[in-house]
Amino acid sequence: MYEGLIEQLAVESTSKIVLLVMDGLGGMQYQNYNGTELELAKTPNLDALAQTGTCGLLTPIMPGVTTGSGPGHFALFGHDPVHNNIGRGVLSAAGLEFDLTDKDVAARVNFATIDENGNILDRRAGRIDTATNERVCELLRQKIKLPKPYKFFLMTEKEHRVLLVLRGPNLAGDLDDTDPQQLGVPPLPVRAQNAKSKKAATLFNDILRQARKTLAAEPKANMLLLR
Repeated sequence: MYEGLIEQLAVESTSKIVLLVMDGLGGMQYQNYNGTELELAKTPNLDALAQTGTCGLLTPIMPGVTTGSGPGHFALFGHDPVHNNIGRGVLSAAGLEFDLTDKDVAARVNFATIDENGNILDRRAGRIDTATNERVCELLRQKIKLPKPYKFFLMTEKEHRVLLVLRGPNLAGDLDDTDPQQLGVPPLPVRAQNAKSKKAATLFNDILRQARKTLAAEPKANMLLLR
């Protein structure tokens, strides 16, 4: 019923806007405090923006559905988040202006911290600085080897965030994430959702195996979580 609605409503303009997205912002009531974090926070700049701008709430897909960054951002800009679900890897590649080909599978990566047993201590490696990210990426580029003709690209985004692109023949991207979304458990293996994606799953798991060995001495960024 909404097909073509955005095209009908869109009007060309030379003016510009600033879209401030309060993504994931929330607060809870704690004992001994007189309000939530948001109620007690001093926010003069946000208050000024609220007074001079337009505020609103958006349900990106439908009530009760928690969306990821890919479909969430597409919905913010008027695209159908169900029919245009590109995935986190492609979104990261677009942000870094990395030109993907039809032989690529892209993954958004978080550097993470695991303990000696392989269980996750921090899903974002303490939000390492970008310089550390760049150093560790370069180390992985030097150490990880894949069978020919496959190759990979590892590019720093910011802090703990990385783009990983696998390139080669017979690859498909219907793969499960390795981030279990909780602490105290090991990362999940890359699992193929269908037969076409089995080769990519095998290669990504090989990358993760080599990465864990290579990064064993790193104090924080000693594992990768793929999304």
